[in-house]
Amino acid sequence: MEKQYDIIVAGAGIAGCLAAAGAAKNGAKVLLLDRNDPAQVGKKTNWGWVCGDAVAKSHIEFVHKEIGLRLTEPVLDVEVEGVQVFSPDLTRKFQFEGAGYSLDRPKLAKVIVDFAKKSGAEYLAHHEVEGPIIENDAVVGVYGRDEKGAQYRVNAKIVIDALGIASTIRRKLPKNNYIENTVSTDDIESTGRYIAEFEQEGDDLRYYDPKNAIIHLNQKLAPGGYGWVFPKSKHRVNIGIGVEKKSIELRNTKMGKKDTLHMLIDQYAQWNPVVKGLKVDETDSNGKGYWSVTVRRQFDSLVYPGYMGAGDSMAMPNPISAGGIGPAMNAGAIAGKIAAEAVAAKDTSIEYLWKYNTRYNEVYGSKTAGLEVLRVYLQSLNNELIDYGMSKFLTEKEAVDISYGIIPEITLASTFNKALSGLSNINAFKNLLSAVKKMKEMNALYSKYPDSPAGFDAWKKLVNEGMHDVKQRFPPNPV
Repeated sequence: MEKQYDIIVAGAGIAGCLAAAGAAKNGAKVLLLDRNDPAQVGKKTNWGWVCGDAVAKSHIEFVHKEIGLRLTEPVLDVEVEGVQVFSPDLTRKFQFEGAGYSLDRPKLAKVIVDFAKKSGAEYLAHHEVEGPIIENDAVVGVYGRDEKGAQYRVNAKIVIDALGIASTIRRKLPKNNYIENTVSTDDIESTGRYIAEFEQEGDDLRYYDPKNAIIHLNQKLAPGGYGWVFPKSKHRVNIGIGVEKKSIELRNTKMGKKDTLHMLIDQYAQWNPVVKGLKVDETDSNGKGYWSVTVRRQFDSLVYPGYMGAGDSMAMPNPISAGGIGPAMNAGAIAGKIAAEAVAAKDTSIEYLWKYNTRYNEVYGSKTAGLEVLRVYLQSLNNELIDYGMSKFLTEKEAVDISYGIIPEITLASTFNKALSGLSNINAFKNLLSAVKKMKEMNALYSKYPDSPAGFDAWKKLVNEGMHDVKQRFPPNPV
């Protein structure tokens, strides 16, 4: 390619399309590259777009305000009142997230790539991105292969990496202290789900609720993660689980099992007494899906000279819910706008791009390290302790506050009247207090996120030390 671009966006998923649209709307000459056929733009794997399809209203409203994208039916497939999280014994539930939608993910893909093109971005399908072009320790373009297998190289002032968790750009960046090349397997969950028609047997809202997304915490059914049942239109459901590698290995060893992710998905579906007669919906080849998702805070920095990352490539999914659509929407809209500003200012240095770090932290990222602490703590509990904790340790308001990154004041003295009994339960509650304390420390660190690269190394060292302590204290213990 001989054309010169202001901005290359690699990957036409949610973050990539919105970044391309935001950059083009703000005057930049943008190239959007995607490996897929246009009919399957943004598709993650051969199985489908692979996600739970749920997103909070706040994210939909954010992208409308930031870049003018208005999403309506049929993309917004089903409106839900919130996310209900059930204890393993199903006797306790907490309502999280607030109102949102269950999306039609393939329809969303088509809408957002069209939005990017109408905003002025040039879109090329069938273009695999294999890595970054580096000059003077800065990213100045990408290289890869087109649909005929021919090599290409294309230059730009800024590259926005939206290639997902296995990004070939991020993994091939020069070693640096800003962008991590890889993600630890301890911070990854394997997920799988079916989109299927079903026959409803009974009206037990603990298993299926047409007005709410349901999450089941159960370390035997979904070790280190959870199962979900999200309603869709036309009497369909998105049903699946996420599991963590160490947790499933421990669970299998202690229970004498050899279950795999695929086996656990089917067991979870069979366990549900309301959602029966599943018939996989192969519309858009999106009936079954298996993928990996990060469940950690986003990368400590999202920028490098000439480079910005957004969405799964920067480990942005929520550490508790593994929801990646909302953070990708936020990040894409923010990244595109700031990239265009940098081009207009003729400054693509890490110092100028740093405002993307601070803006994303302000909009969403500041709570994720605290939520990562909570995720690690939850993975250290077995079903009995989760049941007891949800009924005795936390009020619903406290639990909901924590899910939003608001850390309540919880003390051992104030909780004796909640019928704590037995040394093991008291110790478990003390562990909760320790986790909540560490969540506060992480929130405090992110409230002081460095406003320039100058203070980044010292700040990052404190974050890494704090997270290391949490993982040492709370190893996985599903059964």
